[in-house]
Amino acid sequence: MSITELKHKFMAVKHCEPAEANELLDFARRLYLRGEISLAQYRDLVRELEQAGACQPDETEEYAGL
Repeated sequence: MSITELKHKFMAVKHCEPAEANELLDFARRLYLRGEISLAQYRDLVRELEQAGACQPDETEEYAGL
């Protein structure tokens, strides 16, 4: 799956354009976790989206308040 295909799928599901690359990264993660894309596709998308400015959330900060 390409970034363009991911963006089209995002718009079909969410009925709006993604505001930033991080939204597409989150969407790609959900697709992978649901089994809708393979691990290889997910890795490729993550690599491309990170080059476009997306960043993975820092899990240590995310769970620091627990």
